[in-house]
Formats: sequence, C-alpha cells, structure tokens
Amino acid sequence: MMSSDSNRHAATPVDHRAAIAAETARFVATLKNADPATAVPSCPGWTLADLVRHTGSVQRWFSALLHARVQAPPRTRDVDLRLPERWDGYADWLAESAAVAAEAFAATDPELPMWAWGVDQHARFWARRMLFETLVHRVDAERALGLPSAIDRTLAVDGVDEFLVNLPFAASFAPDVANLRGPDRTIRFQATDGDGDWLVRLRPDGFGLDASGDASGVAAEAADATVRGTAADLLLLVYGRVDRAAEAVERDGDEELLTLWFDNSAF
Repeated sequence: MMSSDSNRHAATPVDHRAAIAAETARFVATLKNADPATAVPSCPGWTLADLVRHTGSVQRWFSALLHARVQAPPRTRDVDLRLPERWDGYADWLAESAAVAAEAFAATDPELPMWAWGVDQHARFWARRMLFETLVHRVDAERALGLPSAIDRTLAVDGVDEFLVNLPFAASFAPDVANLRGPDRTIRFQATDGDGDWLVRLRPDGFGLDASGDASGVAAEAADATVRGTAADLLLLVYGRVDRAAEAVERDGDEELLTLWFDNSAF
C-alpha cells in the first residue's frame, strides 16, 4: 500500500508553495526580450508563447480546483484565464498566475481532503503537481532559448518521487501507461549524487512504486534494470527531457524492459 504523504520518500521536506513562486519567477526572467515564436524542442509543435500559456493556465486551473474544494473529477477545465492579447503582457500574466495560486494556497488547508487524479487525495496534491509542471516547463523555456538550466537537488528528488508515485493513476490522459505490465519485473532509478533510490515493480495487473523503493537510498533489492544519474538528470529523464542513451545516464540490465518503460511512460 502506498502512503498518501506528499513527501513520502523525500529525504528533505519541500515547501511546494514557496518553490512554485520561485520557479515561476525564474520562468518569467527567461522571457525578457524573448521571441514568442521560438520553438520549444522538448514540447514538439509548441512555441514559447504556447509554453507560457500552458504553464499559467495550469496554475490558474489548479487554483480554481482548490477554491472549489472539488470532491469529484471536474466536468470542465474552463477557467477565466485573463490571458493578454499581446505577447508583451505574457510575462506579467505568468507572474500573476503564481499570485493567483498563492491566494488559493493561503485559503486552503493542505490537509483538506480533496479529489485528485493521483494517489494523494488532499489539497496538497495540487501544490506538489503544480510545482513540477512549472519547474519542468521553466527548464523547457531555458533550453529553447539557449540559457543554462539548474535544478535544486532537493526539488529534483521530490519530483522523481512525485512522478513515479502518481504515474499509475495517469491513464485518463496518458493511456499508454496501461501497457506497463510485466511478470514481476523491476526497474530501479538511482541518484548518483546522494539520497534517491526508487524501485518500480511491473506486475501482470499493473505497476507501481515498490514499498522497498525509498529515496533515502536504503533499498538494496536487485532490479532487472537500473538507471542511474544525478537527481536532476533523473527528473528530466522521467519527463522525457533527457534520453536514456545520454552520457549523463548509466543503464544496466534488461534493455527491453527499459524500452517498454520509456515507450509508455510519457506524461
């Protein structure tokens, strides 16, 4: 049974609300003098303008869910975006989106029971999810613009865990996860720069983060396949921003199992 604690595997607790504000500010800073038509290679078919619209829209939609204290899947994703007509207003609009989120957080107890599509059925789920939507797309923007990117290690560890613990519940918008089945096959994701060790088990009826997979690094069970990298590289790897064949990633074990995973775990 997987715990619903939002920092279940995190070696260091994360203030998701504060991190959203900081990551959004970094994203906004990348937009100065940027061309809205810049292609975003990590989001095929998207421009920088599309990326900003998506990130701010997600923040505002999640905020609306928090204000509504939703107890069931919402029937619509419509929300008043107040999107400016011109690109020169997008940076301020994205900053305001984080402010809208901060207002929703201030008005909502993170322990409040709420519907969520993932494992953690509390308001805190939405703050954690919003953080990694924002962080990954901030990196997308920086890379599209040829700017250097860095990811705080504590956030990266929490982000890998957040991805892996919620992925089994993502079939409604990531249907390929239904293909992640196997006769008790395991994949380990192991950070090379400190704590961070996750064991994913594929079963005939599904998959999930194994109870022995723990970001504290104490798990010792041998896996059928292992992927190693810094916590930041692992975060970008699970989100498809780093290829598993990249030099920053080490792989051992069953390559067919890894192919099955990476072909079907897109989020």
